[in-house]
Amino acid sequence: MPDSPLFTAAAIAVIVLAVAVVVGVGLKVIRSFRDLGTDAERATYNTLHAASRAGQHLRGGLHAAGSAKASRQLRMLLGCDALAITDTDSVLAWDGVAEELRPSLMRLAADVLATGRTAVVPHAGTPAPAKSEHGHHDFSAVIAPIRAGSKVVGSVAALAPAAGAGLVRATSEVADWIAAQLELAELEASRTLLMEAEVRALRAQISPHFIYNSLNAIASFINTDPARARELVVEFADFTRYSFRRHGDFTTVAEELRCIDRYLLLERARFGERVQVSLRIAPEVLSTVIPFLSLQPLVENAVRHGLEAKEGPGHITICANDSGAFAEVTIEDDGVGMDPEHLRSVLAGHTDGEHVGLRNVDARLRQVYGDEHGLVIETAPGEGTLITMRVPKSQPGHDA
Repeated sequence: MPDSPLFTAAAIAVIVLAVAVVVGVGLKVIRSFRDLGTDAERATYNTLHAASRAGQHLRGGLHAAGSAKASRQLRMLLGCDALAITDTDSVLAWDGVAEELRPSLMRLAADVLATGRTAVVPHAGTPAPAKSEHGHHDFSAVIAPIRAGSKVVGSVAALAPAAGAGLVRATSEVADWIAAQLELAELEASRTLLMEAEVRALRAQISPHFIYNSLNAIASFINTDPARARELVVEFADFTRYSFRRHGDFTTVAEELRCIDRYLLLERARFGERVQVSLRIAPEVLSTVIPFLSLQPLVENAVRHGLEAKEGPGHITICANDSGAFAEVTIEDDGVGMDPEHLRSVLAGHTDGEHVGLRNVDARLRQVYGDEHGLVIETAPGEGTLITMRVPKSQPGHDA
């Protein structure tokens, strides 16, 4: 069927519109690049951008996958013909020309790995002319050590037709920069292990005191109220399953409140009407991600150190409110309170065996969100205790 004039006009209009969009986007990119100003400013931007992209791939440690992705950015940074990254045993990544030299690189790097000193190899190899992008038949290699503390853990090799002083210095700087990224990766891993250890400490704290008392409370109902005893056994099982789970450093406000509900049900089996609880929870904060076991220890602290030592009934109020970009959780009791100076000593870790959960939660919040997000505690002898926890509602990278 022949094309109608109307169809042809419409097709031309679509093509013109597409070209206009492409040109518009291109001009926008060019303008944004020009906004960087001088050639020196653009060169600085390109250098920082390449380093930033390479750093993302090295934060997991020195391994083949991350090194392969980082090597491309680092070769562009150095402006060399080829760049390789090794550990102490093998070549992890090679980017650029003359890859036929890869099998001999570990032999060339042996002295660097052994001594920790940068070396220049004048004639690293003579690849076939067709394999050289610039027509050079011979390559020199600058090989610099990657150190972790006093230990050499790998090397960076830059290949170029001639290894001038500038390339030697730049390759050494890149090796030091990689070492800094690996230190950051190790620091992050240590931080994760520390958080896991602190959670284990909280679990150990829960075990002897709370489990013993809960089992005694359950046993007291077996003869007098078997149905209540069965209910408490189920709640105890759910509480311990949550508290001793092996996956995840984070949970949600909703999950933590469910854990608190089970905990208080078991404590009320022991204390009866002496423990009274009020809840005021804003639904919009229930999905907020928080560190695992960060609320339950605060409620346990209110029961053990606030109400248990008080004569007569005691009251705990738990509130979770939406505060703009933050979720604010408060736990208040009208118990015996404590001396503020003693509290400061507890949070600083100067008092062993007391308020372990309080100190642990405060330390973990500071590690995850920064010092400004530590616990805010208001207390005085005989005046009860008010604990406030404030966390961001948006937390990319933290999965419950």
